[in-house]
Amino acid sequence: MEAGNHTKVSECFLLGLSDDPGLQPVLCGVFLSIYLVTMLGNLLIILVISSDSHLHTPMYFFLSNLSFVDICFISTTIPKMLVNILAESKNISYIGCLVQTCFFTIFVGMDDFLLTVMAYDRYVAICQPLQFSVIVSPQPVCALIGLMSWFIVFWVALLHILLIMRLTFCMGTEIPHFFCGLAQILEVASSDTLANKIFLYVATVLLGVFPLTGILFSYYQIISSLGRMASTMGRYKAFSTCGSHLSVVSLFYGTGVGVYLSSALTHSSQRSSIASVMFTVVTPMLNPFIYSLRNKDVKGALRNLFGRAASCP
Repeated sequence: MEAGNHTKVSECFLLGLSDDPGLQPVLCGVFLSIYLVTMLGNLLIILVISSDSHLHTPMYFFLSNLSFVDICFISTTIPKMLVNILAESKNISYIGCLVQTCFFTIFVGMDDFLLTVMAYDRYVAICQPLQFSVIVSPQPVCALIGLMSWFIVFWVALLHILLIMRLTFCMGTEIPHFFCGLAQILEVASSDTLANKIFLYVATVLLGVFPLTGILFSYYQIISSLGRMASTMGRYKAFSTCGSHLSVVSLFYGTGVGVYLSSALTHSSQRSSIASVMFTVVTPMLNPFIYSLRNKDVKGALRNLFGRAASCP
């Protein structure tokens, strides 16, 4: 970052969630616990899917990728926050801020794409079951979809960073948040951010609106197809396979909209930070619980895994 007089700025300051010294140990304990639970839950999902051959399907392939992305997602923000609390410091380096922004953008975009692909997987499985093995099932198709998603979000994030590097910032820039996000960086810039905001809107449409539209279309087709089924039991069984995914989608986009509204409708940095905690911290933690508690296949695989572990001498 550069100041208005073009003097290099080596660091800025993350103000965090609270300035109260008495709350810092509590915040550290709470967020460390959440981080460890999130890591354990998502690693367990990955382990269960990789160890059970019955779960080697496109839906669970993308679920394991979602768990990996959630691990990376929460690791982008929480460790630096914990380090700052323990060190009683608020600083973050210029390079560190850019890296955090880049990875945060990548993993949010990957969450969007993976949830969309999982919705499409359910649509094909329910509405076009005879073509499922041709359209979605082959492993090269799944791998190609994953690689394309990583490629798109990587270049979007890189373009964001290149545009940020054109901006100027005042010495001692303070970011009223617990991590470096695109919106927060643009708010504290001291130069014209019009190009950045235009590209931010374009990227939001590409990585947010389009995937959400695809999810809504998939579920519209699913509900329409279920309505034509004669058997009530068949409708329930088919839609029950979508329950976990629908819960995760609702949580992810619901908290994402909450972050947007808290930033757009209020100027309270505290409210915006609380909404961001729900989006960046709580969502990755709850995802493995949603899939393990609401999905009978995952629950069965968990029982088998624990049973094998208990039988080992």
